[in-house]
Amino acid sequence: MKRLLQLIAISLFVASCSSTSTLTLSVPQPSNVYLSKEVKNVGIINRSVPNVKYNKLDAIDKILTAEEKNLDINAANESILGLQSALKENKRFENVLVIDSLLLKDYGIDIFSPELKQEEIEKLCAQNNLDAIYELSFYDTDALVSYKTTNDMLPNSFGIKIPTLVHHVTINTMIKSGWRIYDNVSKKLSDQYSRNDKVVVSGSGINPIKAYETIKNRKNEVYRISKKIGQNYAYEIVPYTIRESRLYFVKGNSNFEKAQRRAQTGDWNGAGELWKIETTNADSKLAGRAYYNMAIISEINGNLDEALNWASQSYSDYGIKEALQYTRILKSRIQKKQILEAEKL
Repeated sequence: MKRLLQLIAISLFVASCSSTSTLTLSVPQPSNVYLSKEVKNVGIINRSVPNVKYNKLDAIDKILTAEEKNLDINAANESILGLQSALKENKRFENVLVIDSLLLKDYGIDIFSPELKQEEIEKLCAQNNLDAIYELSFYDTDALVSYKTTNDMLPNSFGIKIPTLVHHVTINTMIKSGWRIYDNVSKKLSDQYSRNDKVVVSGSGINPIKAYETIKNRKNEVYRISKKIGQNYAYEIVPYTIRESRLYFVKGNSNFEKAQRRAQTGDWNGAGELWKIETTNADSKLAGRAYYNMAIISEINGNLDEALNWASQSYSDYGIKEALQYTRILKSRIQKKQILEAEKL
């Protein structure tokens, strides 16, 4: 305990002596997939149903339950419905429909089929008044069953615990899916994406049937995850925000310490007023720190070009090494901002 208290005291002392503090801010990010802004009507096709000659004999599913004979087909439909519902929530689209006709795969069930030709895309779009098409290229579940028995003491009908053989079953289900987006406005394939998701369910009972009865929710869990997969893919075309951390200087003189207190209360502009005064400090180290902090306040206010100018001078004129990495961060933000602005056009 004494050693622990010493370590805590040392940590607090080091933190109190640190010349920097940390803030977090929201940073906008462009969408992972770009779809032409003219796209207003989208369709969804299901190419995940394999040709009969490529169907595998899914012995595991048959052993588990006859009800899950069509697990892959039904779960794939859940993914498509999840995608459709999420796309409908996006106000940029006027119409989102599932195209009824199925295009059977010519390859195995867990790999991409060849891309649809542009003339096929144009035909589908013309027939259904669409600007782009989402494709579920493949969908497959693979189940791995783990089975074991243990000797436990369980109460009988009289409440007396007796030695009992207990059966334990665990099913690991791997969901494999592949997606494409055909942009008929730009006449190109906007995205091709595959992912793996896992569903694990376990159960136990006094015989194998009882053990399996406790994991009947496997099918529903696969459906739930499958729907989520479709929903998540819809968000790939939506800009998003992340939280990032920034260091800023809090030590040097009374103005830096006062500015820190203002920043801690959320008065960043007030802190900036003090930092700006220090940019003319005769001490080059303090002036360089003030330049760096002015870059921070400029980024907080959304003035990225101004922030880059402050950070660049902090490094080039005053040798503040933290400013070099910060300039790289700001340059990346400026590039992403340009992409975001282009997406809004």
